[in-house]
Amino acid sequence: MTPVVTDRERWLALGLLVAALLLAYGVLIHPWWTVPMRAVDADIAQLQERRARLAAAVAQAPAVRTRLQDAQQRLATRPGFLPEATAELAMAGLVQRLETVVAQASPGNRSCQISNRSPLQGEGREPYTRVAVQVRLRCGTPELGVVLHALEAGTPRLFVENLNVLAQRFLLQSDGGMPGSGSGSGNNGGIDVSFDLVGYLRPAGTAGTTAPPAAMPVPAMPTPATPAPAGMPGAAPGAPVPAAPTPALPAGMTGGPGAP
Repeated sequence: MTPVVTDRERWLALGLLVAALLLAYGVLIHPWWTVPMRAVDADIAQLQERRARLAAAVAQAPAVRTRLQDAQQRLATRPGFLPEATAELAMAGLVQRLETVVAQASPGNRSCQISNRSPLQGEGREPYTRVAVQVRLRCGTPELGVVLHALEAGTPRLFVENLNVLAQRFLLQSDGGMPGSGSGSGNNGGIDVSFDLVGYLRPAGTAGTTAPPAAMPVPAMPTPATPAPAGMPGAAPGAPVPAAPTPALPAGMTGGPGAP
């Protein structure tokens, strides 16, 4: 006799089958297939977003290059940084510019002169290389205004810091005499000024906008010669002969034979 399968037994078998399938999915398929594929999808979406950002940046490259060239051209016509390549050369350039400005403000140093100028060490914490010279002047009031204006208004851009002004009476010359010699026009009121003259070097990445000044060629030194002694065989009267070689000096000595 064939057993009769009731509806309840059919639904029970179907439920057991679904439970077995869910258990197999949770144990075998989901951790070993679904989770890795979702991670791959997230990576793909992230890479596509990054590619879109890079493509937008590449599309802006011509416009950025054009703006960079315009900025470099404007910087070349109105330089703000010192043109020298090293701090030592820049410091020498600062001193030379100071002397030129003072000479223009007071020809012959009649009413303005430089009392002292000394280099200052730059601070390593600044983003740009700082070149500074400590300056002390003795000037009349009009000449001081001309000097300070010429230093800060010219190019490359310089800055006057730590300005100290002290009024005093000293001898200003009008005939080229030295101060204090009593040969001038008389005692005139003046001011003693001290300040720091500061400039900045161009960053290394933009050094190609302006070329540093070319170095001056050093002339070759002539070979020293001494006149031939009278009566030397085969030598014409007054003909030069090479000087005797200088012997090697011990370590620490800087002068040759007969040097003071």
